[in-house]
Amino acid sequence: MKITILTLFPEMFEGPFNHSIVKRAKEKKLVEIEFVNIRNFGIGNHKTVDDTPYGGGAGMVLRVDVLEKAVKSIKIKGESKIFLLSPHGETFNQQKALELSKLDHLILICGHYEGVDARVDNFIDGKISIGDFITTGGEIPAMLVVDSITRLITGVLKEGVTQSESFPDLLEHSQYTKPAFHKNLKVPEILLSGDHKKIEEFRKNESINITSKLRPDLIKKAKRG
Repeated sequence: MKITILTLFPEMFEGPFNHSIVKRAKEKKLVEIEFVNIRNFGIGNHKTVDDTPYGGGAGMVLRVDVLEKAVKSIKIKGESKIFLLSPHGETFNQQKALELSKLDHLILICGHYEGVDARVDNFIDGKISIGDFITTGGEIPAMLVVDSITRLITGVLKEGVTQSESFPDLLEHSQYTKPAFHKNLKVPEILLSGDHKKIEEFRKNESINITSKLRPDLIKKAKRG
């Protein structure tokens, strides 16, 4: 899979993508991550990428002509989709991560400043939000999206790991490891029994109980589905 990130600050990605699972995925050539510096397509000698909003208001707005040139510079690979990181977008979740992980080429545009000229909607496939809050730009949201997608690519993690994780239906059951006894705290007896059928049933019930307590909205959503 190839992931292209359009950003004004490519240097922000140097650390996060050179460690842990994303690093290993790159080394295995299971994912290729490239960066396009939006400023390279700026206007004039000063490479201007933004301007004041029509109608007045605070802040600066990224120009549509600059962004379009940046997008057109990308060499498309196979089935591709373009998304802008934006508070106006669909809230990102595990189901969306799984969907995007199956693409040949994902292109992410990191917004910045006060916003992006709305005419960008004419050459993107959608918008992604990571939650009901505002960040200074799309770079950190892009990191989260890339991380969650990369680990779902076939071959990146051991087979079966992602199938047992939280979402989209239930939160994951509690996990325990050695020691079995720590001070007055001990691991549930059933997990030490070796009875895999009972362990599976215990974990399923615990997932339901945890989800009901912490995320009842997921239970309601599962029932509607």
